[in-house]
Amino acid sequence: MLTIILETIYNLVMLFYYIGEAFVMKFIPTKFRTKDISGQVALVTGAGGGIGRLIALGLSNLGCVVVCWDIAKQANEETARLIKLSKGQVFAYQVDLTKREDIYRAAERVKKDVGKVTILVNNAGVVTGKAILECSDELIQRTFDVNILAHFWTVKSFLPDMIMQDQGHIVTIASLAGFSGCNRMVDYCASKFAAVGFDESLRTELAVEGRKGVKTTVICPFFVKTPLFAGIKSKVLPVLEPETVANETITAILTEEPMCLIPSRLSVLIALKSLLPIKALISSYKAFGLDETMNAFEGSKTKYN
Repeated sequence: MLTIILETIYNLVMLFYYIGEAFVMKFIPTKFRTKDISGQVALVTGAGGGIGRLIALGLSNLGCVVVCWDIAKQANEETARLIKLSKGQVFAYQVDLTKREDIYRAAERVKKDVGKVTILVNNAGVVTGKAILECSDELIQRTFDVNILAHFWTVKSFLPDMIMQDQGHIVTIASLAGFSGCNRMVDYCASKFAAVGFDESLRTELAVEGRKGVKTTVICPFFVKTPLFAGIKSKVLPVLEPETVANETITAILTEEPMCLIPSRLSVLIALKSLLPIKALISSYKAFGLDETMNAFEGSKTKYN
């Protein structure tokens, strides 16, 4: 009984300690909180374009050996070419993230060709942009295969080495749609809710098991100006530039930030969600134009980004 009481007191003390620590860290300049990742092997899925390409280039500029995965072979090879132009070291693989065995085979090739992955960026994603009754079963399945199930297969492939080395960083590119449902995005939002939950649960599991050297970060941006969201319009909030999201992602990796909302001020709206009645919540969506955002959606012409 005494042990339970002491453990409870200890955890309560640590609760307030970590709250204070987080508050103080907000005032310390980023340059004093960054880690050195040069020489590490960083794997980026969906590296053939958009945010994925920019993250791959950014990590290469920081000295990482970059592994690019994408279903689009030519686009992926173009990313590799750009990295080589800047004297970076890169390996490119064509991988179909909708196929679990393809992921496992590619992971084994990476371990053999490159070495142990210490930074894993699960970036690839797809958007259908259709109402649920307009989505075929195949499109819904593809959304979940790429946007969340692939995360399980990549993490199962590379996490054991991270644990063994007590060093690693798993980055989940999710979305603010992982906190709030949107019109014509039932499958996408559901997959991103799952991605946010995946990151939080994985972080908790690693912490409980004492895996202090393996970090996780979830990135949750507003809509981004990439081919994936071609045609969308935002009534109030500006659509983000992919460079902004890529830079924020790399900063979050360097500072080991658990969650990165882009833009950060939207954290207020997420907090309000737990307080507002459902009808008021729907009215707020309409006020911000989120009910019309996907009306002119065109989407990417490639299989996925």
